Amino acid sequence: MSDIDGRAVAKEIRAGVAAAAAKLRENGTAPTLAVVVPTDDEGTAWYVRSIKKAAEKEGVDCRIEQLDAPGRDEIVAKLQELSADPGVHGIICQTPLPEGVTLAEVGGHISPLKDIDGANATNLGRLGAGLRTWAPATAAAVLELLKHEEGLTLSGARAVVVGRSTVVGKPAALLLLNESATVTVCHSRTKDLAAVCREADVLVAAVGRAGMIGADFVKPGATVIDVGTNPTDDGGLVGDVDYAAVSGIAGRLTPVPGGVGPVTTALLLRHTVEAAELSKTHP
Repeated sequence: MSDIDGRAVAKEIRAGVAAAAAKLRENGTAPTLAVVVPTDDEGTAWYVRSIKKAAEKEGVDCRIEQLDAPGRDEIVAKLQELSADPGVHGIICQTPLPEGVTLAEVGGHISPLKDIDGANATNLGRLGAGLRTWAPATAAAVLELLKHEEGLTLSGARAVVVGRSTVVGKPAALLLLNESATVTVCHSRTKDLAAVCREADVLVAAVGRAGMIGADFVKPGATVIDVGTNPTDDGGLVGDVDYAAVSGIAGRLTPVPGGVGPVTTALLLRHTVEAAELSKTHP
């Protein structure tokens, strides 16, 4: 079994981001990402700081828009304001959101041309139609990791995605379909989940339950992408896959941390630079 090195893939992506950002700046455009933070959640705050640090290291400006105890109207107003700001090229709305507010609802107020994390239903629809768009970055990271694996062919492969969220599960399934994989999406009501997962050449775990995917879920030699980031009591992170149990069966496996996470951040930066480039032709 070999680990899939997300940090190495992210490093390659970020090098491209830095080169593209430098070229934009030479031509008078400072690529800018705005992150709307409608929560005081400590985990979210840490993640946002990590995005800002990564962005500025690669030449992308990052604006943190902290909202204190906002309601739906305040979040929508901020997203509309940033969408209208020509100095902002990419917009993210962080979660968790206040009770009664959904990302699907407020995401529709992000301009599709600045929606670099696929929160607007317009971009999700374009993804479903196989048109060029920005998929949610975590789902895009799944495909990026798979495409970097030498000797792995997605066309015709049997892929199983465990999880049906619009942030990871559904868009990851659509991205795999666009690569001509045969895709099954599983969820809490799937009968005999382990048996379905064992049919997969490529297994994507995105359920948010620590260690749920055990040895009996994995076909020998399968490629397993673990999207889970579940906090532990000692301040660490574990995935949705029982790494120790699965590592002796899978052919390839992403570690947590060090797998999907670094690539997700790198893709947010790549998408922002692409949006800045696009703004020059679609102001």
